[in-house]
Amino acid sequence: MSQSHRRLFHALLSVLLLAASAVADNTLTQSRPIGGDQKLVSLGDVFQLGLFSTANNTKWFLGIWFTVSPAAVVWVANRDRPLNTSSGVVALSDRGNLVLLDAASNNETIWSSNSSSLAIPGAVAQLHDDGNLVLADAAGAVLWQSFEHPTNTFISGMRSGRNLTTGALWSLSSWRSADDPSAGDYRYVMDTQGSPEHELWSKGRKTYRTGPWNGVRFSGVPEMTSFEDMFEFQFTNNADEVSYVYHNRDGSALSRVVLNESGVMQRMVWDRTALTWNNFWSGPRDQCDTYGLCGAFGGVCDMGDAVVCGCIRGFMPGSPAEWRMRNASGGCARSTPLQCAGGDGFYVLRGVKLPETHGSTVDGGATLAECGRRCLSNCNCTAYAASDIRGGGTGCIQWFGDLMDTRYVDDGQDLFVRLAKSDLEPTKTKKFVAVITAVILGFALLLLLLGFMIWRKARHSKEVTMFDEIMRGECPTYDFGIIRAATGGFCPKNVVGRGGFGIVYKGKMPDGQEVAVKKLSAENRVQGLKEFKNEVDLIAKLQHRNLVRLLGCCIQGSERILVYEYMSNRSLDAFIFDSRRRASLSWKTRMDVILGVARGLVYLHQDSRHTMIHRDLKAANVLLDGEMVAKISDFGIAKLFSSTGDDRVDSTVTDRIVGTYGYMSPEYAMDGMVSFMQDVYSFGVLQLEIVSGRRNQRSFNLIAHAWKLFEENKSLELLDSTVRDGCSPAELEQAVTCIQVGLLCVQESPSRRPQMAAVIPMLSHQQTLVRPLRPVVCLPVTAPAGLLHVLEVTSGRGGLTITGLEGR
Repeated sequence: MSQSHRRLFHALLSVLLLAASAVADNTLTQSRPIGGDQKLVSLGDVFQLGLFSTANNTKWFLGIWFTVSPAAVVWVANRDRPLNTSSGVVALSDRGNLVLLDAASNNETIWSSNSSSLAIPGAVAQLHDDGNLVLADAAGAVLWQSFEHPTNTFISGMRSGRNLTTGALWSLSSWRSADDPSAGDYRYVMDTQGSPEHELWSKGRKTYRTGPWNGVRFSGVPEMTSFEDMFEFQFTNNADEVSYVYHNRDGSALSRVVLNESGVMQRMVWDRTALTWNNFWSGPRDQCDTYGLCGAFGGVCDMGDAVVCGCIRGFMPGSPAEWRMRNASGGCARSTPLQCAGGDGFYVLRGVKLPETHGSTVDGGATLAECGRRCLSNCNCTAYAASDIRGGGTGCIQWFGDLMDTRYVDDGQDLFVRLAKSDLEPTKTKKFVAVITAVILGFALLLLLLGFMIWRKARHSKEVTMFDEIMRGECPTYDFGIIRAATGGFCPKNVVGRGGFGIVYKGKMPDGQEVAVKKLSAENRVQGLKEFKNEVDLIAKLQHRNLVRLLGCCIQGSERILVYEYMSNRSLDAFIFDSRRRASLSWKTRMDVILGVARGLVYLHQDSRHTMIHRDLKAANVLLDGEMVAKISDFGIAKLFSSTGDDRVDSTVTDRIVGTYGYMSPEYAMDGMVSFMQDVYSFGVLQLEIVSGRRNQRSFNLIAHAWKLFEENKSLELLDSTVRDGCSPAELEQAVTCIQVGLLCVQESPSRRPQMAAVIPMLSHQQTLVRPLRPVVCLPVTAPAGLLHVLEVTSGRGGLTITGLEGR
């Protein structure tokens, strides 16, 4: 297009935009483009299409979102090529293509549907109430639709799978980050080779699979049956396509299935009353959902066992030495080779997610009995199962070679595993030998156990019990010599921190990985061992972008050591409470830290498989990695929480008060009442500290100061002066919001504090803020003499453990 034509087209678009009605509708025509803050709105006002911004209005995208929740973007057109300003124009070209033009750059085409190469007069694009943007010609024939091009979200009516005729793939790819919709590291695709199943991939590596479709649900997602009153599931497998789609049933709430930037699939349902999204399902759900965790051929994962990986009957660990070190990736091997001709049978492994089906064969017309006969007649067949569980089980899946990624699940399927007949029917001699051996071993074991119990009672029984429990846990172990070498013999120059229960060293493992090594101090051995065990038990089971990852532990003699991922920017308090370094924390970075901590707490409170209360959230326990991503650390005094009702509001009373002055909620410090609102209070204090750059302490009551400025409508005076002048108006408004949310979090009554799941919508203006009441500050006038890090005080309720204000 020549320069004169570009100017003419630019002028024409400007005229059309000015002439366009200010009232949004659901249709875009060739004579009516939209731009700026104009939107298409579906007829029922369920979805909207328009431009939205991220990264402080520096990047603009064309997207579709829920009207009730604008932050819930379900589709993005130009995800890998953002506009730099809001000057984008959405139009229909004379060839019938939907295009996004940059009016600030001579109407350069930023994105196009590329649906037609011929002139198509009368083309229109309509946004439907199901969220589908449909481009059609004058006769109504569909030229292009957004449902055929998913981004990171599936909604009702949108397919996943593959068109076998055209080769089109309907899959998801995650956003790069929470404010960057460009394609991230994770992809959610359907494998159609064998019995179709969904798979999650990261950087070319498979990390999770749902198991195959079994006529009712995906084999490894039993939760789907609990959604049947809300959703209808439809699976298609024919010569034209293999696809899965869900539909909201009439009257059901809005829903979406999202692949988030952390590589987690989430089924979210809109709560019309609370005006928030509730998480109905997440995958991977636990350690056993990690692809290939227990290795090939018979390794079965069970979260109900202390050691999650085990072998199927007739198999043994491929490498016993590695299994003893809790490394089961080598899988299991047969105890007895298959005999093939007339010498084999089948062992029924009940209640499992079926193994990976890539390369398996499927015959939906066969009976289960016929499937067994076919497998037995083929020497290469290693297992079989029903492909459809309806009607008692029909159809036939056969596996050849290794079985991979099998785990126990609720309401799981039967898998028929081929074994040598000797492993199925032991001879009488074998039975007799087995009984005699069991009796002898049992008697010997009893003697050893009695001796061990006497010895344990005589020598620090409490510590040994904890040691045993830790060794039975899920935490990988390191050799003490490797840890000592990594830290230069625990050299003082490698010390990066000192806590109430030990010293933290920077280390470098033999493979070059940098780690943080926390060594339990001898002075606090009894109390510190409790912290050590609690941290191993809890954090080893947690996986979240905003939680510090525990890599392993080491126990040798009197040494107790924890090994974490290394956080190159140390702890948050080293920045915000340092007069020189806090100037380097821009408002955007501070906001990212606040949101990161909030997301970590939401995961702990409701999304993890072990919901828990941290109980010691503070700036010193928020670590920053090289990209300034906030990660919550120090779970030594975290408390697992369960209740018969809504565990977000129920509470219990503890006999041992633990925490940090300035961060403890009033009901906890005074009465020992434990609830998730305790963490909300600490988060509120931390949020005010991040905004102000000042510490809440005995010599300066930050909460009272923030309330006084809020009452006088001077909240911006609380914002750290090192960043205030560089903030945009939108950022200043965001800071005021943070202060108000912080004050809501430190309300005296726990019932007036928001749940952590509601805090993030409040911070992003998706939820209306209420006015806080005057908070009650729980800070002692004087501190007990000699308080340094940890203090034990006897009270009527029990022991009181308080961490000093100085960061551990």
